Amino acid sequence: FGTRSLRRIFDDERGYNLNKFCIPNHYMEDLEHVFIPHGLIMDRTERLAREILHDMGGHHIVALCVLKGGYKFFADLLDFIKALNRNCDRSIPLTVDFIRLKSYCVRLNCWCFSMFCGHLLTWFTYLFVMPDIIDTGRTMQTLLNLLKQYKPNMVKVTSLLVKRRSQTPAYRPDYIGFEIPDKFVVGYALDYNEYFRDLNHICVISDNGKEKYKK
Repeated sequence: FGTRSLRRIFDDERGYNLNKFCIPNHYMEDLEHVFIPHGLIMDRTERLAREILHDMGGHHIVALCVLKGGYKFFADLLDFIKALNRNCDRSIPLTVDFIRLKSYCVRLNCWCFSMFCGHLLTWFTYLFVMPDIIDTGRTMQTLLNLLKQYKPNMVKVTSLLVKRRSQTPAYRPDYIGFEIPDKFVVGYALDYNEYFRDLNHICVISDNGKEKYKK
């Protein structure tokens, strides 16, 4: 699955000058550089949509958005899948749902989670989980262990970003947009203490930005 066209960004990647992009003025001193421009994100997301359609066409899929940071990737990926569905004989029936992971742990309302998983069992689901970024992988592994207790037919994960670490991560998703160095990135719905979600591009936060927006 989906690592066949993996886009790997190397450790010495210097990114792009902020002045070449439309960055809100209030963030200019808080960022080092643009790391992944919005156009490149969209191109890669469309490629992932094509891979998913090729691999999963015909199955009824529940697409599970991991909030908050995954909402932009989720929406754009589904838009590409829907566009392909309209122009392809091998289309994917889609149902969408949402779950929130917070502070590197899985926080779920038990009643809501049981209702959600009951929905899975009703549909004999092929489940696609869509987070924004896989860091250590521990949070995602915890969520997957919870989901698999309800025995869906299949669970696949597609993540826009995976951080490359010296230690092997606890989990590696089935579909990956970009493998990136171990840098603190924000934008495209990824935040630092709830700031920077409104950036179109994925950027590396500066020390000034970390200090300015720390709790």
